[in-house]
Amino acid sequence: MSAARISRNAGTGQWLGHAAIIVLASVFLGVFLLLPLASVFVEAFRQGAHAYLASLHQPEALAAIRLTLLVAAIAVPLNLVFGVAAAWAMTRFEFRGKAALGALIDLPFSVSPVISGLVYVLLFGAQGWFGPWLAVRGVKIIFAVPGLVLATVFITLPFVARELIPLMQAQGSEEEEAARILGANGWQMFFRVTLPNIRWALLYGVLLCNARAMGEFGAVSVVSGHIRGLTTTMPLEVEMRYNEYDYVGAFAIASLLALLALLTMAVKTFLEWRYSAEIAAHAPGGH
Repeated sequence: MSAARISRNAGTGQWLGHAAIIVLASVFLGVFLLLPLASVFVEAFRQGAHAYLASLHQPEALAAIRLTLLVAAIAVPLNLVFGVAAAWAMTRFEFRGKAALGALIDLPFSVSPVISGLVYVLLFGAQGWFGPWLAVRGVKIIFAVPGLVLATVFITLPFVARELIPLMQAQGSEEEEAARILGANGWQMFFRVTLPNIRWALLYGVLLCNARAMGEFGAVSVVSGHIRGLTTTMPLEVEMRYNEYDYVGAFAIASLLALLALLTMAVKTFLEWRYSAEIAAHAPGGH
């Protein structure tokens, strides 16, 4: 067999291998991602757009949407501040307990959300460690908005920090040290040097944190008490409607959560495309 024919056969085999991998990946994504997503919208509009909009305009649905937005609006900024501070501490300082801090940041990834919600019940519930003390002072955390916020903050805590830590470690601190030598104070160094270098990773972390905050179910289910119109977020409202056989209402609210995920992905993709050159320049090794 000639060398040219061997080369052609090898090229054909390589092409078939690549095609098989692409087809397999496409089938997998279609079955496990696109098909369930499409089924959500099909079920939501099964009885027409009028029934879909009527389900979303019910007082309980509107209350769940408002509460979800409120919880996310509180939890995401808190985790943004914590994530930046934790990443700064982990990458710019050496201190005793640094490994323990890193483990604590990752703790929500390894603990079941239901368990994390139960911990707050044991701490702040009526029979918890601090429950009676809080009740005397008229402070209600469990089965109220503060409990939902605490549970959501805990679950979404690692997202911003874990986006920033690898990037800041790879970038090093040379530019910040140069700014200090030139007379910049801490805030000037952060806003003029550090923040421009990490802003894309920070944005990605915030987007992921926001999506998880709005879609969290396990932890908030434990601390909410399922008080309709008061402590039910969108995921909880989906469960309650589905259990009541209100399938159109359940899938209508679920479609909003699905749209949130799609919007998050679209924003991330657009920013990567629009500012690809700038992102590459701020990446480790970029110029």
